[in-house]
Amino acid sequence: MNGIAGTGTRGDSVSIVDVSPRDGLQNEKIPVSTHDKLRLINDLIALGARRIEAVSFVNPKKVPQMADADAVMAGVPRDAGASYIGLVLNTRGAHRAVDAGVDEINYVLPVTDAFAAANQNTTVAAALDALEEVSGIAAAAAIPVTVTAAVAFGCPYQGDVPGAQALSVVRRALQRGQLAEVALADTIGCAVPWQVNEVFAALASETGVPLRAHLHETRHTALANTYAAMAAGVRVFDSAVGGLGGCPFAPGAAGNISTEDLVWMLERAGFATSMDPLAATELGRWICAKVETAPRSGLAGAGVFPKAA
Repeated sequence: MNGIAGTGTRGDSVSIVDVSPRDGLQNEKIPVSTHDKLRLINDLIALGARRIEAVSFVNPKKVPQMADADAVMAGVPRDAGASYIGLVLNTRGAHRAVDAGVDEINYVLPVTDAFAAANQNTTVAAALDALEEVSGIAAAAAIPVTVTAAVAFGCPYQGDVPGAQALSVVRRALQRGQLAEVALADTIGCAVPWQVNEVFAALASETGVPLRAHLHETRHTALANTYAAMAAGVRVFDSAVGGLGGCPFAPGAAGNISTEDLVWMLERAGFATSMDPLAATELGRWICAKVETAPRSGLAGAGVFPKAA
């Protein structure tokens, strides 16, 4: 695995897509009101977030926490300089996302048939077919499409996912859709740094499409996996305040890498993120209290280092 050259002021900036309102909340059993979701989004903007995965357009019977997606999108501030992402699983969701006025569509593409069946009642082949349609719907509305390759490193139903399998699916996606970005998701938090580096490096050698990492902290490898992805050239990462997150259809998928821990690590290493780790920690405490869980981030327990004078 190649390292990241140099220390201190590296000059690079790293972009963070905060997924707290969507992935952070979707698996929580205690309902969060539309009002509080909008407060969360406004506070994310205040602490520096500029890309926010605000909602998902999915079956509300299966994911009740996302039942108010249209109302959330109707209430987001449109003059705050933020781009709002709507996650979709199919063409129906894409049409809803366009009608709701999202700035970006994030399409979930499972890389195993077993997860495709559980998460979307489909197959990988059919999901690729649907990607073409989703891409066309988005293009007609002049909305960029990103793809998140789910369970790219391991599947709760299949087990290990060989890098060749994930890469094969992503290659086909790049041929089938007009993609603005591709994310590889460690959906259940089973990836290790060497694996992350190898798959991202292989993908980066094949495409100029920007790459993003979606890393879960289930087995406490997310920060190490961030380093591994950065060594392969990745500069866009998903995260959620408080380390919230999980998937109703991925048993064992614990929280996302926390925004505060990610920002703190990157800023300490000399990368600019435009976000405030202290504000992110406090926002994480607030939203975790709303769903009656403890924040899962290191900063929530230990605070920043060094402390301000």
